[in-house]
Amino acid sequence: MHRRHLLLGLAAAPLATPALAQNWPSRPLRVIVPFPPGGAIDAMTRLLSPVLGDALGQPVVVENRAGAGGTIGTEAASRSGDQATLLMVSMAHAVNPALYPRLPYDNADVVAVAPVAVVPNILVVPAGSPHRDVAGLIAAARSAPGQVTYASAGNGTSIHLAGALFGAMARVEMTHIPYRGSGPAIADLLSSRVDCMFDSVTSAAPHIASGRLRALGATTSKRAQAFPDLPTVAEAGLPGYAVDPWFAMMAPKDLPEPARKRVEAVVLAAIRDSGIREKLAGIGAEPMDGDAATLQRLIETETRKWGSVVREAGIRAD
Repeated sequence: MHRRHLLLGLAAAPLATPALAQNWPSRPLRVIVPFPPGGAIDAMTRLLSPVLGDALGQPVVVENRAGAGGTIGTEAASRSGDQATLLMVSMAHAVNPALYPRLPYDNADVVAVAPVAVVPNILVVPAGSPHRDVAGLIAAARSAPGQVTYASAGNGTSIHLAGALFGAMARVEMTHIPYRGSGPAIADLLSSRVDCMFDSVTSAAPHIASGRLRALGATTSKRAQAFPDLPTVAEAGLPGYAVDPWFAMMAPKDLPEPARKRVEAVVLAAIRDSGIREKLAGIGAEPMDGDAATLQRLIETETRKWGSVVREAGIRAD
């Protein structure tokens, strides 16, 4: 009898899907941000959350679960099992499988919902630096292996990986100087204690505007909207180079597809809205094109790309 009921239940499961699509969510939602408050990922999540709440008819709470490069919050989301949890991720989601050999979850435990935005990194040097352009920086690093230094916000961050990829593709040896966060790194860059940094446009822009930093190129595959006259690093001397620090909405794999599709539709509509786009631009974020399928392909491509960079450079988590 038990087996018969189980089989009947499995046969009837697809019929329950439309009802779920109409009734979900039946309780307040939370969006886990696996990083501390105050950063770009937190800001864009808090921008999207009230939009989700209005569209889905339930309050949406942002919960910061920071630590271990985003893995603590991602684990919490993957194990939630409540059909009321979403997850905001950054490019770190694709880096972490290589950076942390024993992750407490598998990347397949969370699934793509919607791409959100890219926040470009900008290669910057102090205003008094002798390095005037990307080609000159490469030449200097080539002539003095290990003497050119680059700061980052910590091992495995997009700022670090941008520098590691730069060195690998330019075939130069540069010395990485990790800091605990972008703030102290940029402070030492401004005082010329380090030579360069692949900093977030959000952090670098005020110092570029003040003239204290010189921008040499955007790391992204296309020019940064905040600096349309600034060439990309690829245009400025390193063809093929691209680092697009992306942010996206994901969900635990046990959240049924109809629910994920509802969230996807809301997020994609939100980032096409002119008011939302203006607010995203205020934090240096550029809305991404695509949908859940293109996001999933991006994650797979990025996981392979950054896995190779991490392994070849011998990068380890802090």
